[in-house]
Amino acid sequence: MRYYIADSHFFHRKMNTDMDKRGFSSVEEMNEYMIKKWNNKVRPQDEIVILGDFSMGKGVETNELLDRLNGIKYLIEGNHDKYLDDRKFDRSKFRWIKPYHEFKENKCKIVISHYPIMCYNGQYRVDDKGNPRAYMLYGHVHDSHDERLIHQFQNQIRDTVVPTKDGNGVRNIECHMINCFCMYSDYEPLTLDEWIENDRVRREKLDRK
Repeated sequence: MRYYIADSHFFHRKMNTDMDKRGFSSVEEMNEYMIKKWNNKVRPQDEIVILGDFSMGKGVETNELLDRLNGIKYLIEGNHDKYLDDRKFDRSKFRWIKPYHEFKENKCKIVISHYPIMCYNGQYRVDDKGNPRAYMLYGHVHDSHDERLIHQFQNQIRDTVVPTKDGNGVRNIECHMINCFCMYSDYEPLTLDEWIENDRVRREKLDRK
């Protein structure tokens, strides 16, 4: 099984008072809650792709954290992953560390980056029934005004029509960008299908506001 999660910000005390306002009484409580949610879902043999901003800890404490977390771990590097430059950090604890990656899952192209990509590779792909064949998974923006702008942008794209390949008609532009922000799943890593459903429900609520 493969799971995804973004912007955990382990050891980041200000996440409880600024920006996210997560509401934990301490960073220790926040860390332990996220570890519990992670390990309740992810088994040792599962893969987990972290879409950046995993830890604000130093190298040694991030090593210790990774040892406590289940799964084979892959990291898309975020702007706050400073522990990667710490000589005491063991980079082999991740199967790989990349700024960007593309692969296939469930017969779909998956584009992953810490930062949202508005025009991502494979965006127009659909199957014979018109179902999407490409998804862009991202983090970085948390539940901020930037995420609201991205939501508006996706709606504008989906409402835009372009000529079909044969030139005999028009079609709406595909846009399937999913913010895998940890708070959207109550800090639980989710599969691709789970994130697709999570994103659908969340965006329907935004459209009703």
